[in-house]
Amino acid sequence: MDIEVRVWRQSSAEDKGRMVSYDVKDISPDASFLEMLDVLNEKLILDGDDPIAFDHDCREGICGMCGMMINGVAHGPERATTTCQLHMRHFKDGDTIDVEPWRARAFPVIKDLVVDRSSFDSIIQAGGYITAPTGTAPDAHATPVAKADADLAFEAATCIGCGACVAACPNGSSMLFTAAKVSHLGLLPQGQPERATRVIDMIEAQDAAGFGGCTNAGECTTACPKGIPLNLIGRLNTDYRKALRGKL
Repeated sequence: MDIEVRVWRQSSAEDKGRMVSYDVKDISPDASFLEMLDVLNEKLILDGDDPIAFDHDCREGICGMCGMMINGVAHGPERATTTCQLHMRHFKDGDTIDVEPWRARAFPVIKDLVVDRSSFDSIIQAGGYITAPTGTAPDAHATPVAKADADLAFEAATCIGCGACVAACPNGSSMLFTAAKVSHLGLLPQGQPERATRVIDMIEAQDAAGFGGCTNAGECTTACPKGIPLNLIGRLNTDYRKALRGKL
């Protein structure tokens, strides 16, 4: 299949950036989207041009590095799919595909499709941990956890921190990410000692990083490749209000 790819090119954070069009020919429908970019980059290098910078690592939908906007949609047209799991068969021969970086004040562009997501790290550092001594690995049944709580905690813990929720949100909010990180620890016995301070500290770090406020638009959970549910934001807000009143 032959396609036209219009890619955001920006040499540095100071550069204004622009969309540049490239023709990519003879791409297999079974190639992944990142493999298509690899082919394009090989051609650019052979032509003496600067290859397109984009984040990637595992290419298995695990690490969350491969985030980009494809035709205005975070990670592309397929639901519950990271960019590295998206295949060219979901496009048509002759299509024009626009590829842009995440657009959020808290995610400044470094180069081309690469953005600085260290603001997520600041949220995790503020409270995404437990301080209870663990010693050696305990037996699986040593700390009883209700099945419902375990399932909810695991669901929240599947967040890979890709940033699609922020890019999709009209406000550039990271509430779904923060809610997932707060909830997966707050639902488990091991996370109870810091439960109140955790939610306050992580919300404060989120605000300090420059993320927008949540207005429950719901675009975040639609774009999330792991399907993190919107109701976790409600859980986060409840914990936050209780923590401020000293009743958590």
